[in-house]
Amino acid sequence: MLPVTRSFLDPQILSRLSAIPLHARFAMQGNISGRHASPHRGSSVEFAEYRKYVPGDDLRRLDWRAFGRTDRYYVKEFEADTNLRCCVVVDTSGSMGFSSKGYPSKIQYARSIAGSTAYLASQQGDAVGVSLAAGSLVQSIPPRRSPAHLKVVLDTLEQAKTAGETELPRILHEVAETVRQRALVVVISDFFADPIEWKSCFEHLRFRKHDVAAFHLLDPQEIGFEFQRPVRFLDMEGGNALFVDPIEISDRYQLALREFLDRMKQVTIETGVDYHRVITSESYEQPLMRFLIGRTRTRGVR
Repeated sequence: MLPVTRSFLDPQILSRLSAIPLHARFAMQGNISGRHASPHRGSSVEFAEYRKYVPGDDLRRLDWRAFGRTDRYYVKEFEADTNLRCCVVVDTSGSMGFSSKGYPSKIQYARSIAGSTAYLASQQGDAVGVSLAAGSLVQSIPPRRSPAHLKVVLDTLEQAKTAGETELPRILHEVAETVRQRALVVVISDFFADPIEWKSCFEHLRFRKHDVAAFHLLDPQEIGFEFQRPVRFLDMEGGNALFVDPIEISDRYQLALREFLDRMKQVTIETGVDYHRVITSESYEQPLMRFLIGRTRTRGVR
């Protein structure tokens, strides 16, 4: 077990989560043998198909029973397993610094989700990297496989600070182009942008054969909107402040929020994104458990 000494990670939670493998939903391309399905044929124990023998094939893979039945030479092919590239993208724009009383800020929660995912991937021999994104790509650590590299990833998460507007949709387009081989791309954000923008970048990532997961973080106050008296609302990404009576706008706010969340859900269904809506009042263990268990049912579809 790798040493974990970060305030945003709980070793007991990591121990429980480690009992469930982190699987890719789609076939991956890696450099070494691993636990994830590959689009290529290999020599695992799971039979894939027969194909006709061609000179140069390994004679040990000839199926002599098939030869006896057909008088033709056939080679058995098996599913190949490979390692995974896990790219974690964390939104560090200003709104991720928000928290209501008694709950972690969204960036604190994002650190726990991102750090746990990185730890689990590294623990099973997969390559992991992290990118911090706000108005630009603040920092990017490419995926690598080693305990020392995991420390770099966790250090990067620990030092992450929130500021500025979000340009995450544009940055995800960059990720789609710069991560050349198939990867698991885990996006952690409050997704405060037009859902049409998210649809475009998600489609781009899926077109590049990436397996995309999205953790949509929401503070309880953003859901409940439980304000009892006039409040001055500050735009954490640099816009104007608003002084309003929340009772007058509560119904309109709840309607707009429902429409936004419904559109986000529809976008992720249409684009094949593994979507998890998370309220920061729950332990980060719960959404990660749902994430891991859900992937055991859809492992390595080609």
